[in-house]
Amino acid sequence: MVMPIGDDNTGRTSRPFVNYALIAANVIVFVLFQGLGTNEKFTFGLSTVPREIVTGKDQVTPARQVEEPVTGQTVSVPGLQPTPVSVYITLLTSMFMHGGIAHLLGNLLFLWIFGDNVEDTLGHGRYLLFYLVCGLFASLAHVFTTIVLYGPGSEQAMMPSLGASGAISGVLGGYLMLHPHRRVMVIMFRAVTQVPAFVAIGLWFLFQLVSGLGIFGGGTQAGGVAYGAHIGGFIAGLILVRLFAIGRDSQNHPS
Repeated sequence: MVMPIGDDNTGRTSRPFVNYALIAANVIVFVLFQGLGTNEKFTFGLSTVPREIVTGKDQVTPARQVEEPVTGQTVSVPGLQPTPVSVYITLLTSMFMHGGIAHLLGNLLFLWIFGDNVEDTLGHGRYLLFYLVCGLFASLAHVFTTIVLYGPGSEQAMMPSLGASGAISGVLGGYLMLHPHRRVMVIMFRAVTQVPAFVAIGLWFLFQLVSGLGIFGGGTQAGGVAYGAHIGGFIAGLILVRLFAIGRDSQNHPS
């Protein structure tokens, strides 16, 4: 596995204020609103639930015991809480919440490394819109794959999904299209080295694709990871970034 830890910011001409704000928003939501993961009413009321999205109806359930797909252990899962407004708002709110500190820090590391140069190329306003649109596509991709694989009446369709990884996957797709040859510092085979972005991000996407195909082959979403959201967000980023970059002076933003 390749772990990015930094990239070459040579040529960046602006401060990534929006990227800083997105990082801060994720931290604030997790600390203040989710109570470091202890506020179940907030977390389980504003996460994306596939059945809610396809039916348009809010689901409220009691706590239940489920079998963890990887270990086979039985764990207690809090019930779904009422969504205070339309269930469709969860497609947006879920991308600012996280399941734990490790989940949060892992996502924000990728956003810190790759988001600034995408923002520099697109501009502040366009980058914010690009991030949110990729996140929405990622959430919809997760809903679609869950319903197709398991059906709207399944237990999987009632499992809440949350996290910024879908939107950040879109940022990675955009970075790959805009800066494929920019050097990225990574930990590879227990050594720190530099590789082109297309290698670092390409290997990351390959892992998501293989894991996602494992799910399509009849497996489960290992560890609760929504690979469909990662793949959907990444593809959205690949496709949409050039549209968002129309009119920007690419000569001032070398790859």
